[in-house]
Amino acid sequence: MDTNELYAIGDVARRTGLSVSAVRYYADAGVVTPAATTPAGHRLYDVSAVARLELVRTLRELDAGLDEIRRVLAGEATLRELAATHLALLERQEARLRSRRAVLSTILRQDSTAEQVTLMHKLAGMSDEERDRLIDEFWTEVSTGWDPPERMVEWWRAARPELPEHPTAAQLEAWIELAELVRDTEVRQAVRRELHEVCTTGAGPLMTSSPMLDRMEAATPIAGAAMDAARDGVPPDSPRGREIADRWIEWLTGVFATPDGPGIPDTPEFRLQTAEHTATGSEWERTPPEPRGPYDRYTALVTAVNDAPPEQFPFEWLAAALRASVEPAR
Repeated sequence: MDTNELYAIGDVARRTGLSVSAVRYYADAGVVTPAATTPAGHRLYDVSAVARLELVRTLRELDAGLDEIRRVLAGEATLRELAATHLALLERQEARLRSRRAVLSTILRQDSTAEQVTLMHKLAGMSDEERDRLIDEFWTEVSTGWDPPERMVEWWRAARPELPEHPTAAQLEAWIELAELVRDTEVRQAVRRELHEVCTTGAGPLMTSSPMLDRMEAATPIAGAAMDAARDGVPPDSPRGREIADRWIEWLTGVFATPDGPGIPDTPEFRLQTAEHTATGSEWERTPPEPRGPYDRYTALVTAVNDAPPEQFPFEWLAAALRASVEPAR
């Protein structure tokens, strides 16, 4: 474009993509005025005005208001400031849209009533504090009326939903289902019965006893070392792999040790047997069982809300390290 040439309003409209009426509107509103007027009253625009109108069109497409556009063109506000303001507005709009989408998707899936729709909308808009309170109320009721091990209750409470600042629609859908689940009195009673049975029948009293829980916690750093080694690509038959295998066997042979018995003896046969059992864990992890009871559903929904499944345990790596530990050290 010629910097000295003046352009008629029709040319300006074609160059900027605005309609003629829009160009007139911005002139009448004092946003971008013409550089000159012909004796017949026709408006003429220079290159600078055309460039300003192109900016106006872009800002309008970003939903900027006239006052904001005037401030930018007058130099009273920077484009960065305007972008920050509108980005914040857009993020709030996106959050509302995700919430609505989650509610609508749930309605279609559940064939919900009007009352349920109102509740779902409320659940989707809960604050962090309200969500925490709802989960705490759930676990308080589940653990009331019997005497579960305190550490078990701490572990149950620790697995809780934490929606990010900008959750996806799928995370919101999972949260709505989870919130409905934990609010249900029958579900709370079912989870209480389920966990009570796990802790008080069969091997439950032994597995939830304080000494056994101590031993289970003692396995955490060893499991962490195995996960780190597998992630780092450490060869299972390396000195580090042997060290982890030795620590695992030392822990495992002592799990059922008592003052009257040393526990399971550490033999090459036991190590190989343990390696075979460990390897089967990878098969289980590839095809985990479907959630059966309400507690399984609770943990599955928490995982979906957090969108952060726990890191997989390196069963195959540890099995290989156990097999290699039977061989003489290199």
